[in-house]
Amino acid sequence: MRVVSLVPSLTEAVAVSAPGLLVGATDWCSHPAELDVVRIGGTKNPDVEAIVRLAPDLVIANEEENREPDLAALRQAGLTVMVTVVRDLPEALTELERVLVEGCRLRSRPAWLDAAGEAWGEAAPARRLTAVVPIWRRPWMVLGRDTFAGDLLARLGVDHRYAGHVERYPRIPLDELRAAGADLVVLPDEPYRFTADDGPEAFPGLPAALVSGRHLTWYGPSLAEAPAVLRAALRRADRAAYGPKPPPTP
Repeated sequence: MRVVSLVPSLTEAVAVSAPGLLVGATDWCSHPAELDVVRIGGTKNPDVEAIVRLAPDLVIANEEENREPDLAALRQAGLTVMVTVVRDLPEALTELERVLVEGCRLRSRPAWLDAAGEAWGEAAPARRLTAVVPIWRRPWMVLGRDTFAGDLLARLGVDHRYAGHVERYPRIPLDELRAAGADLVVLPDEPYRFTADDGPEAFPGLPAALVSGRHLTWYGPSLAEAPAVLRAALRRADRAAYGPKPPPTP
């Protein structure tokens, strides 16, 4: 079987679960590091002709990351396109199983998928924080309603300020973000690569949690380690905001 992936997280899922099936992936598909396939452009501008030349049995895509005109062109060329819809963790786990078992014809769901479900089974902490979660600057854009990353943060005890916004990724002026009354700002390193020198300086006095975008926004094998990685980043920011936790009462 020959598979082309238009989504970095799905690329990693297939490469880890069924080595040898992938024949093409986007320029942004960076995991696994040793992935050796034909590169077919970006998620928003794939080279349709190059994909067709690869003669895949299946093209896997996502309704948010990929554009419908590109997917329609692939279908018109006679290719089978499987489109995933992922807005929260349960959907991610269900769609990953569908891609791997139904789409890639694995005989059973991979062990890492079960490990991911177990890793996210821990209850959220009783003490909750509020956060602003930018995903871009120039202009500033943040997580809004109905997002996978927002669902993961909520499961870790972090409620983002714009979860009720009418848009999924609204543009919000920086002065409004600063005045949102959040406990901290969560800054992933993708799609915009926020760093300690590029992001925290925009929110003076507000603790900043610099987090791995792969662990916050990817739905794939990284889900199994994501809770521990994200909790550690949030804990570092939380300590900066509130200091060490008081010792237990005797």
